[in-house]
Amino acid sequence: MRSLLAQVWAQPNEQPAWTLSKWETVLGQARQARLLGRLARHYADHHWLVTVPKQPRQYLEGALRLIERQHHEVQWETLCIRRALMGVDTPVVMLKGAAYFVAGLPPRHGRLFSDIDIMVKKECLPEVEGALFRHGWISEERDAYNQRYYREWMHEIPPMTHVQRGTVIDVHHTITPPTSRFKVDGARLLECAVAIDGWEGVYVLAPVDMVLHSAVHLFQEGEFSHGLRDLLDINDLLLHFGTDAGFWGALFARARDLGLGEPLFHALHHTQRLFGTRAPQESAQALQDIRPNWITRQLMSALLNRALQPLHPSCDEPGSNLARWLLYIRSHYLRMPWYLIVPHLTRKAYMRYFPKNGKAAMNADQVVR
Repeated sequence: MRSLLAQVWAQPNEQPAWTLSKWETVLGQARQARLLGRLARHYADHHWLVTVPKQPRQYLEGALRLIERQHHEVQWETLCIRRALMGVDTPVVMLKGAAYFVAGLPPRHGRLFSDIDIMVKKECLPEVEGALFRHGWISEERDAYNQRYYREWMHEIPPMTHVQRGTVIDVHHTITPPTSRFKVDGARLLECAVAIDGWEGVYVLAPVDMVLHSAVHLFQEGEFSHGLRDLLDINDLLLHFGTDAGFWGALFARARDLGLGEPLFHALHHTQRLFGTRAPQESAQALQDIRPNWITRQLMSALLNRALQPLHPSCDEPGSNLARWLLYIRSHYLRMPWYLIVPHLTRKAYMRYFPKNGKAAMNADQVVR
């Protein structure tokens, strides 16, 4: 069985006719894809909740209550972060879910949060880390290898956790690792960041940069267990920003400028395949210009057709696990050169045989993914 979720947003105004058995499958898929809150919000906005059988409706109503609580927490944490960094000479740019939240963009609806991502000037990282530390956030990363991994090879410092509230911040200085084949200068993104009304000192990426960040994150991080949610975010952004005159031309120009044409092509191909959203006809030549070669297109299409399904038994097809594994290897290849990846994977494999040290290996692996 293919994903039942994509049809919800491909035909957003048509209520699916699901039996109780189908609902059990849908809820499992939504939970695995981190789309349970989004599904609940969709049903609530369309006033369809009253038509849902009691058992699945309880899960949807529970998700709505969790969303409301989490959104209050994200609002409070954003204010705390801004207050902590008030004395640091850097814009504080919210990324991904936090950006959608403060900017009031469509992907915020029904979104559940696990952490908050921000981006600051690279040269201000020591000041930012110190300021957050003084306001209660600490890094729990003690392994020397992982510390080096983050600070030398990644585009972020080790995650910081608040000692009282337990909230986690990921502090970035750009959107891709410096070792990545899609290396992006963070300063160029900060130059175009957009201030948010009502949130003094808080910024988000420019619309075209936000779409490109979502695309490169989806196809480079290798986190396909919730790939459908990330693709739905891109679809929402395209529908929202795509109504602005000049958006599509600016998007393709920026993708060529930053060297992010290939991830944008894959994102557009699969938003069209799953949700029916396509670039306007006048962008046909620009789309053609960023298109990878035929072999890459066929291979990636075959792999992503499987990997973008929720990680749920009902979506398993022949080759699903192989597709996810190949894309996981590809994500490593994109993020780091082989002379760094081979020692890292060797260390990781070694650690797996020695569980006493396994935690360090797992932490480093989370960074790679």
